Amino acid sequence: MSIEVGTKLEGKVTGITHFGAFVDLSGGVTGLVHISEIADNYVKDVNDHLKIGDAVTVKVINVDKDGKIGLSIKQTVDKPVEAARPPRAPRPDRPSGGRDGDRPGGGGFNRDRGGRSFKPQANKATFEDKVSRFLKDSEERISSLKKNTEGKRGGRGAKRM
Repeated sequence: MSIEVGTKLEGKVTGITHFGAFVDLSGGVTGLVHISEIADNYVKDVNDHLKIGDAVTVKVINVDKDGKIGLSIKQTVDKPVEAARPPRAPRPDRPSGGRDGDRPGGGGFNRDRGGRSFKPQANKATFEDKVSRFLKDSEERISSLKKNTEGKRGGRGAKRM
């Protein structure tokens, strides 16, 4: 019997390790079901899900050149097809229901780096106000840095009193 990827087979659990379970397929062929392929949910201990001698249905997920066979139990269970998501309702703050770039004249360039829409402030500061505020803040930071690093410079010849 040739084992091909994608086929579902019946097998018997012959060994359990901390990383998975060995399953005897037929004719002395053994494959490994990795712990991540046992169930859809998190598996902390293989012994919680499988016991030696259990009959299981497995799906062949890979066959290596050296004869190692990778198996999966969770891929044998057919998952129900989920219904398609209903279309989203248009957002009230966007009359066209699309992105800013979708509107005529929008261009998509009215977003700042944070991904939020740009909203101009009511009391706009002029360029000169911004520069003067920047200079004041930077002078305060430099003066505090100088205070903190003055005593740390030099070695033996530092401040003598």
